[in-house]
Amino acid sequence: MGKTVLIVDDAAFMRMMLKDILTKGNYEVVGEASNGQEAVEKYQELKPDFVTMDITMPVKDGIQATKEIMKIDPNAKIIVCSAMGQQAMVIESIQAGAKDFIVKPFQANRVIEALQKLE
Repeated sequence: MGKTVLIVDDAAFMRMMLKDILTKGNYEVVGEASNGQEAVEKYQELKPDFVTMDITMPVKDGIQATKEIMKIDPNAKIIVCSAMGQQAMVIESIQAGAKDFIVKPFQANRVIEALQKLE
């Protein structure tokens, strides 16, 4: 198997779509989280190669979770997932330490490309 990925999104449907894209792209999905708090906990537990991070989530948003993961691991490779029209939040995420962003609805080739660029 290839590199490991933690998928973080509050929508189960989005996690399922991403998991499908990543698995077909030879990535191993080692965990899923439905909010930022879970994301930080699972990151510490699983130490994945990559994280796909939704921005807008309950409990703790993706920006806050990104900041916390970057404190734990300054080399974390986090790719933010955003809906259209969230440019300000994407910029804030990048400043928080995210390495790239992908826009929903996901295009399979763009998702894989974003991960490959960081390998």
